[in-house]
Amino acid sequence: MSVNTVLHNAKIFTEGRIVKGGVAIEEGKIIRVAKKAHLPSASNEINLHGYLLLPGLIDIHVHLRDQLQTYEEDFFTGTAAAVAGGITSVLDMPNNEPVTMDCVSLRKRIEEAKCSTVANVGFYSAFPRNEDEITSVINDGAVAFKLFLNTQIGGLDIKNDDALFRAFNKVSELGAPVAVHAEDQEAVETAAELEQRLGHKDIEAYLKAHKPEVEAKAVERILRIARKTNVQIHLCHISSKQALALINGVRKRGLMVSCEITPHHLLLTDEDLKRQGTMLLTNPPVRNKNIMNELWDAVGRGQIDVIASDHAPHLVSEKTADSAWNVKPGIPGLETLLPLLLTKVNEGRLTIANLVKLTAERPAEIFRLHNEGFLKEGCNANLTVVDMKRREKIKSHEFYSKAKYSPFDGWSVKGMPIKTFVNGQLVMDEGEVVAKPGAGRIIRSG
Repeated sequence: MSVNTVLHNAKIFTEGRIVKGGVAIEEGKIIRVAKKAHLPSASNEINLHGYLLLPGLIDIHVHLRDQLQTYEEDFFTGTAAAVAGGITSVLDMPNNEPVTMDCVSLRKRIEEAKCSTVANVGFYSAFPRNEDEITSVINDGAVAFKLFLNTQIGGLDIKNDDALFRAFNKVSELGAPVAVHAEDQEAVETAAELEQRLGHKDIEAYLKAHKPEVEAKAVERILRIARKTNVQIHLCHISSKQALALINGVRKRGLMVSCEITPHHLLLTDEDLKRQGTMLLTNPPVRNKNIMNELWDAVGRGQIDVIASDHAPHLVSEKTADSAWNVKPGIPGLETLLPLLLTKVNEGRLTIANLVKLTAERPAEIFRLHNEGFLKEGCNANLTVVDMKRREKIKSHEFYSKAKYSPFDGWSVKGMPIKTFVNGQLVMDEGEVVAKPGAGRIIRSG
């Protein structure tokens, strides 16, 4: 028996532990995990020289832009940034131009992405204007719906609880998740208007409009509606102790709810924001040191399901202005997520098992990504090779992303992805993207 590819001489994270051996790959699938002597021959054998082999990371919160926003990012540069960062699959958010919010816009976006990506890509949809189209959107390939409670995106009236209830009821019948950006629109706008009337336009004013209570209010509302429908809720980029308490409370009562945090909320504080300025502005913004430590405690207690980048590229000119109210929130994160987390593994703050759970296993489980997120026989051969000892500095000017800036620019990291395999194909080798556009595939829930 001969197969396409054999990776050997690796330390493999599989079934919750690290073993020495190799992986046989045939037609994009892992068909055997074993010692070298028990692996089949292959036309392509790659010696991994004892490096750590992980299931490929899945980043469930990514803004790939493209279409009318190619000046910020496109499907190739965004997915090249992903594989350069050791990420093999991404889920693309719908707040694009045009907004992905119905069958027509979803099909067009999928079609435009097909021949451009080097990572696997799944797509969120915003809710359509017509509730009857919800089923068709899922059938046409959306992995989940995304609901923004801070601004009106898509066809669902975010101020109307009855409309949310009806939409959630329909989605619950389909078994699909609803991902939520939880900041209360009215609370944000009221506070922002007050600050602007007072002539306040700095970071402090922005933080007052986006305080933790604004997040908690939105989380409380969405969980109240979700309890009536039994819909599966995923709460994006949680950034406060109040929100976590609400999530943990409903989990104990059996509600299907998961949550994510970002590296910037784990590693940066409002002091960094004040020092770096609007280049670091995100929604929700980074919090104070006490809250940052509370988020780490939640990771340690197993109360966080996912770490995702919330990769949100913009032009540098869109990130700088005299007023914080005129700046586009969001930062790039695909190329920094894994090095930053590996550094925390080396420091003893995370274990490899937790890293894999938070960035591969739970993302696959929550979004029903069949045969993804695990390194075992029968799964898709999406794999990340890591050198745990390699030290580098983050250099944003070398990013594959078009957004060549980062709040982590110049940071020293220990632990780097050195090879990325997508569907059994080597797509990144020693920091260089070596695959052609089209190497990735469109992924759907299974």
